[in-house]
Amino acid sequence: MTFPSELKYTKDHEWVRIEGGVAYVGITEFAQHELGDIVYVDINTVGKDVIQEDVFGTVEAVKTVSDLFMPLTGKIVEFNKNLDTNPELVNSDPYGEGWMVKIELSDTAEITQLLSPEDYKAQIGQ
Repeated sequence: MTFPSELKYTKDHEWVRIEGGVAYVGITEFAQHELGDIVYVDINTVGKDVIQEDVFGTVEAVKTVSDLFMPLTGKIVEFNKNLDTNPELVNSDPYGEGWMVKIELSDTAEITQLLSPEDYKAQIGQ
């Protein structure tokens, strides 16, 4: 499994890529592996302000549905529309084309609460 060093991680298995005042959010390779084949990503919070650790959507796999938790407080400004027709991108490219939402950050101080790749690997026993 890979854990890109430029990303931050959460205990709930989301990753965050910070680009200035915005962040891209997806689920980790570990999470997609545990879920299995992703068949649907449901994000109904675009345009809404979401507080850190609130549920912002769900991801549906063949065997289960799992909540997605917001890693940072902000406004969801974009959903990755490619996931509408190709949800399997979450499996094949979780850190790239499989990103889920783009958010405008409200509180950049929260970034310090996220996990480093090393801390995340330790959490999942890698």
